[in-house]
Amino acid sequence: MSPINLAIVGVGKIVRDQHLPSIDKNADYKLVATASRHGTVEGIQSFTTIEAMLEAVPEIDAVSLCMPPQYRYEAAYKALSAGKHVFLEKPPGATLSEVADLEALAAAKGVSLFASWHSRYAAAVEAAKDFLSKTEIKKVHVIWKEDVRHWHPNQDWIWQAGGLGVFDPGINALSIVTHILPRAIFLTGATLEFPENRDAPIAADLHFRDAGAMTVHGEFDWRQTGKQSWDIIAETAAGTMELAEGGSKLSVNGELTFSAPEEEYPSLYRRFAEIIKAGQSDVDLAPLRHVADAFMLGKRKFVEAFHD
Repeated sequence: MSPINLAIVGVGKIVRDQHLPSIDKNADYKLVATASRHGTVEGIQSFTTIEAMLEAVPEIDAVSLCMPPQYRYEAAYKALSAGKHVFLEKPPGATLSEVADLEALAAAKGVSLFASWHSRYAAAVEAAKDFLSKTEIKKVHVIWKEDVRHWHPNQDWIWQAGGLGVFDPGINALSIVTHILPRAIFLTGATLEFPENRDAPIAADLHFRDAGAMTVHGEFDWRQTGKQSWDIIAETAAGTMELAEGGSKLSVNGELTFSAPEEEYPSLYRRFAEIIKAGQSDVDLAPLRHVADAFMLGKRKFVEAFHD
C-alpha cells in the first residue's frame, strides 16, 4: 500500500515535539503539506489556511488537526467534506455535539475519524488495565497536578471558554481511567476553582462512582511547582496498584512491575493508519463527557487572579 499523504494543520510546539518525529519514523505516512497562521515545516508545502491547502494539494489523504479545540470543528468539517481522513488532537473538540456531528459526517463520507487520547498509549496503561480486570477494585485516587507556567506559558486560549483550563491535562487522566476501569463511572460531585480573571478553571476536585460501591476521587491542579504529579492509585483486593508518571510505570504493593520508554505519539499514528486501512473510525468521547459533566454539576469557587 502506498504511504498515506498526510497534512498537518496548526504547527506549534506539540507538532514539533511529538507529531513530526512520530510521522518521520512511520513508513505508513508521507508528510506533504501544512497549514498554519505562523508555523511551517522546512521542505514541506505550507499554507496559511486549510482551504488553500486542500485546494492546492488534492492528493492529501489525511489531515492531523492540532489547533486549539475551540477552532477545530470548522477545519475538521472541511477536511471530512473533502473526503480526507481526520486525526483530532486531544480534546477532540470544544463540545460533545460538534464531535458527534463530525463522527456522523465521517461515516457519511466513508472516511476515518480518530479522536486521539495520547495518554492511553502510555507504556504501562495496558498492564494496569489487565491487573484491574482480575481483581476487585475498592477505590481509586487520581492525582494530576502540574505547573501551567512550565507546560503552557502565555497560552491564552487555554484560559478562554472552551479551552478547558486544568482539564486540558486533567482529561489525560480521565482518558486513562475510563480505559483501565472495567465498568463505567459517573460523576457525583465536583468543585471547580476559577481564577477571578479567567474563564476556565485552574483546579478541580472530582468524585465519581460506578454502579456498585467503587469510588474514584480526582484531584487536578495547575498550580503545582517542583515535582509534577501524574498518578493513579487503586486500592484493590490484590493490593495497591500505582500507575505513575502519566502511565509510564506500574507498581503493585510498592514493587515496580512494568516500565518502558514513552511511545505515546508513535502509537497514535500507528493506530490512525490501522483504522484508515480498516475503513473504521475511533471516537471515544467518555473523557470529554466527564469534563462536560463536571462543568454541568460542579460547584464554582472563585480564587485569586492568575497571571503568567
